[in-house]
Formats: sequence, C-alpha cells, structure tokens
Amino acid sequence: MIEIQNVTKKYGKLEAVKDLSFSLKSGETFGLLGPNGAGKSTTIRMIMNIIRPDSGNILFNGKEIAGKDTDRIGYMPEERGLYKKVPVDELLIFLAELKGMPAAQASKAMDPLLEMFDLSKWRKSKTDSLSKGMSQKIQFISTILHDPDIIILDEPFSGLDPVSADLMCSMITQLRDRGKTIIFSTHIMDHAEKICNKICIMKEGRVKTSGTLSEVKNRHGRNTVVIDFEGSAGFIKELPMVEDVVQWPGSCEVSLTDDPDAGSGLLKAVVEKLKIRRYELQRPSLHKIFIDLVGEKENGDA
Repeated sequence: MIEIQNVTKKYGKLEAVKDLSFSLKSGETFGLLGPNGAGKSTTIRMIMNIIRPDSGNILFNGKEIAGKDTDRIGYMPEERGLYKKVPVDELLIFLAELKGMPAAQASKAMDPLLEMFDLSKWRKSKTDSLSKGMSQKIQFISTILHDPDIIILDEPFSGLDPVSADLMCSMITQLRDRGKTIIFSTHIMDHAEKICNKICIMKEGRVKTSGTLSEVKNRHGRNTVVIDFEGSAGFIKELPMVEDVVQWPGSCEVSLTDDPDAGSGLLKAVVEKLKIRRYELQRPSLHKIFIDLVGEKENGDA
C-alpha cells in the first residue's frame, strides 16, 4: 500500500529524517513514535507530498506518490485546520468535496459520524464556538469522511476527555479492521500499545527500533515486574536486584538484573514494606521501551 525507501530530509545542516524505511499493507496500524524533533511530522509531510525528500522514495501502490494519490489519504494534522466562521456541516461537506466526494454523499455519510461523537446538535454551529475537544472530533470526522485508503493521525487524542479518547480508539480499531492503513503519531504510549500492530520509534531523525509490537518487545525485553501497591515504594530503586524503575502513584514497572533469583528477591523485599495488590512478571511496556531508547531529554521541533 505505502512504502518508504531510504528517505532523508535536511533543513540546512540539520538532518530531520535520516535513511528512514518502512512499508505498510492494508489493515495495518503503524505507530510513528518519538519525542519532539524526532522527525515524525516531517515524515508525515513527505508522505502527504507537502514537502519532498532530498533522497529516497515514497511509493503508493508500487508507484512514486503523486498529488492525485493524496485524495486517497485522510490527514489529521496536529495543528487545528478548521475554518472558524463556517458551520460544522458545511465545513465537513466542503472538505470532503476537496477529496472528490460528491456533496450529497458526504452529507449522508456525515450524519452517523456526528451522532457517534455526540455532535449532531452542533452541526449548524460555527467551529469557533466549539471546545477544543469538539474541534478535535470534527477534525477526525473530516479526516475519515471521504473513506480514504490511508489515514494519517498526528496526535489525534489532544484535548479529548477519557470517554472521547476511548471512542476514538475504538473507531481507529474499526477502521483498521475494515482494511484501512493507519499511520498514527502520538506521545501517549498507552494508546499506541492498544492500537498499533507495528511501530517505529525515532530520535533526532533516526530509527531507534521498529517492527511489530511483539518483535520490539521481544528485542528489548528483559526481566520486568509490574507491581500495584499501597505505601511508599521509593526504596525499590535502591535494591541490589533492581536495574531501573518507572514509577506512578500506586504502581511501578521494575527492570531486574540478570540474577536468576532477582524476581524472588524483589518479592521478598516489597512484601515486607508494601501492601501488594499485583506482582506480575511480564515483557516491558512500550512506555518503558520508549524511555529507555529516547531518554527524557527532548529537542525543539525541527
């Protein structure tokens, strides 16, 4: 469906994207992940033919991507792209027409989507009267309304409450199951882990790891324990069998050393000081892999 072959893009001396390659088929959801300045948005803009790569190829159905191919792509940018003084229904129909969809067909397809996102009563409202979350949902509807083959979502959950985010997650999964190819850029690893079957983690324009979610977890896996607890767990990072800890209120993800007794040693140490609700040995989360590979230092946008 879409293939990126050794693509490089420079801005002066800065290599925003360096020798990037991946390929996607119908029904795959691809997580393009990384901190600010990693090259995600630059990659998306090259796929959309907004900017051209300095070298390498971008193929759509086996041929170099052309302007007409973007009609088969739905693109939801991170920035808001809605005309502020236009009613919602007129705007959605107009944007669908730009992609080659007849107005009557767009009007019919729009109704169930507005109802699904609880926006029917806002259809005649101008977009500048909508909340940030409502605007985000309208922008998502505009992205999928013309029934594209490829859907590109750049930080689609920005501004959404948990209920709306879960609804959008469900909708993305349904689109994938209908054979849509989805490229999904986000900072929220929980969403990527739920939705994506393939991922690429980038840093400073270069690929740090890529493959199916299972392949990436196996490649970067090690003894990892997830603990849900009550109490103060600051002591865990000082234990001799612990290599690293990612901690949240009431839970933590612990990377153990290669000592075969590390798991039992950790369990013995924590049960003496904490009330344990869950103690589970598992592969590392995508969040943990992301932190390990890109660190906490983020550069500004390229």
